[in-house]
Amino acid sequence: MSEPTRSFDIGTLGGSEPSNSTTRPERRPVPSNGAADIGLLILRLAVGGLFFAHGAQKVFGMWGGQGITRTAENLAGYGFVAQQTSLAWALGIVEMAAGAFVVLGLFTPLAAAGLLAIKVVALLVKIPAIEFFAAQAPDAIEVDILLGAGAATLMFAGAGRIALDNGRTWLRRPMPYAVVCLIVTVAIVLVVMLTLRR
Repeated sequence: MSEPTRSFDIGTLGGSEPSNSTTRPERRPVPSNGAADIGLLILRLAVGGLFFAHGAQKVFGMWGGQGITRTAENLAGYGFVAQQTSLAWALGIVEMAAGAFVVLGLFTPLAAAGLLAIKVVALLVKIPAIEFFAAQAPDAIEVDILLGAGAATLMFAGAGRIALDNGRTWLRRPMPYAVVCLIVTVAIVLVVMLTLRR
């Protein structure tokens, strides 16, 4: 006679798992650290907010931004001469959407992976021709490194409990999801660099 099944929580996806242990907890608890949650909230607001603003500059020309036409010209200057206008739209929209998701703390590892991919590509096309410090050049890599590091931190650490991701599996078991999202980041970078840059 088979044993009864119990509910197996994998976030909000549902499902069932055979009961083979009476000592294993039903759910791994979300790490409880109020100070870390506040720190992650501040990091999300800063990183996600800046990415969202950069996307709005590209798409709508807001806050002194370049708009789509000048963004496409800028991308062409870095070697993205194939579909530079489409790439400019994609870049701006992804920055806005993923930035908003990071601010809200929703699907944070995946959103952060997209933002990290953007900054990895930016560093690959700028090094070593562009200056490091922002005081030395308007398009220096200092900001790219800081925003990329912030996105990478959120991809591995998660959004914290002050987020819409609170209670989801990737917050309770962040490492497997972070590794998968890191693979997604590498895949995006390779596709963009190998297919869109000449």
